[in-house]
Amino acid sequence: MTAAYRIRITPADVGSRVSVRLRTHAAPGQPSASDVVGRLRAWEGGTLVIQRRDGSVAEVAADDLLAAKVIPETPPRRSAARPPP
Repeated sequence: MTAAYRIRITPADVGSRVSVRLRTHAAPGQPSASDVVGRLRAWEGGTLVIQRRDGSVAEVAADDLLAAKVIPETPPRRSAARPPP
């Protein structure tokens, strides 16, 4: 069985949290795909702008997309402290 990549996002998803797999133009012997997860900030002129959780920004050419989808928001972190029994 082979996996089928699907692009399930559109410019209407700007503002949503997304996961994208993109084709990289790597040297022979290097991985030819990479993943980016973050907030889709813009999609204009064939370029997606995705802001990662750490604040860094990835610009991805729409032509390099292999797969993409909207994903749920990250759940709030639980506090490490537990109430005494």
